[in-house]
Amino acid sequence: MATTVTPPAQRTLGPTELVVLTAMLMALQALAIDGMLPALAKIASDFGVLDANRRQLIVGLFLLSSGAGALVPGVLADRFGRKRLLMISLSAYVVLGLGCALAQNFEQMLVLRVLQGFATAGLMVLPGAIIRDQFEGDQMARVFSLITAVFITVPVIAPSIGQLVLEVAGWRWIFFGLALMGTVMAVWAGLRLPETLHPEFRQQIQPKILARNMAIAASSRQAIGYVIGSGLVIGTIFGYVNSAQQLVGEHFGAGEMFPYIFGGTAATMAISSITNSRIVERFGARRVSHTGLLIFIVVSALQVWVAHGPHASSLLWFLPLMACNLMLLGFLGANFGSIAMQPFAEIAGAASSIQAFVRMVLASLIGILIGQNYDGSARPLAYALLIASLLSLALVLYSEKGRLFRRLHGRPPGHTVSVH
Repeated sequence: MATTVTPPAQRTLGPTELVVLTAMLMALQALAIDGMLPALAKIASDFGVLDANRRQLIVGLFLLSSGAGALVPGVLADRFGRKRLLMISLSAYVVLGLGCALAQNFEQMLVLRVLQGFATAGLMVLPGAIIRDQFEGDQMARVFSLITAVFITVPVIAPSIGQLVLEVAGWRWIFFGLALMGTVMAVWAGLRLPETLHPEFRQQIQPKILARNMAIAASSRQAIGYVIGSGLVIGTIFGYVNSAQQLVGEHFGAGEMFPYIFGGTAATMAISSITNSRIVERFGARRVSHTGLLIFIVVSALQVWVAHGPHASSLLWFLPLMACNLMLLGFLGANFGSIAMQPFAEIAGAASSIQAFVRMVLASLIGILIGQNYDGSARPLAYALLIASLLSLALVLYSEKGRLFRRLHGRPPGHTVSVH
């Protein structure tokens, strides 16, 4: 039976506020990506960038540096606590966001985006460790789903917000707005979030201990298939995000409707995440996610078929299928992440860091590869969706030793013991 773990400090906020707060912290990263999609063409034009694919690097390099930076905050948070590292990440988000707003050329913009992604990786890593501090099992999967539902709602409307800003001001004000949101979140977390790291789980900063914790988190067969598998699938979605303005706005002719169409497809993830939060404790994270992955493969195969057929340039064919892919991600991401984190209660920070590193670096590289191979059609994306989902299935089978749809009760085999 899944149980709730009592946090080491008395709560100053309730469970609902905890979900919303951690979700909004993660959403800051999503806002830094999706909020500027409508502005990429304008930024490139102002800086004299002629290669349309090159403007994607404003998003792609941010994602890649976030993945690389994910190795740092979780390990430090296992020693110094979650809140201290979180406040550092929020401060970096604000300062570097202001730097991006004042960038004078494209190269400077890219450098600042790389630094921002690296320095703010804690916003992606630490919420997972905070939740793992307090929940486990299918209950943790349910909480992850609720968080996903909340933070997905923000980037759903982010392109529309970015478009609105462009209509009344310049693209630089998008970055000023992000810095303001980061400031608001810093005040909220500073006043309301308690330290959740259990004192008995506090790790020492010694190379031998850090290396051992990382090795345990990285080598677990039970977890690694889900980590790499989710990275592959998320990478295809990053590829869609990187090329969405060109693919949907230009190839499919959506024009100024692009932010609303993009938001509409992304909204399906929020719906599926809410649905997942309601069913996962009943059916189990494995059963739900395995079923979702198999359906994802079928939908991706249809994407390839349509991309080569007479309707290859029809938005009416592409859009429902892409919406299905995004909806199914709502049944994969949170559940895969929960299953992968389950064995690591006592080194949750290190586990969250190494898993986020592998997941994000892999997904970012795949996303950049898809975006840079955009050829004016949906074919590169369609093939990537199919290949990545098939490989993800193979990796899940590896972690599950060839058996799908199992449901584990109580503490899973291979539960990590204390490492000090």
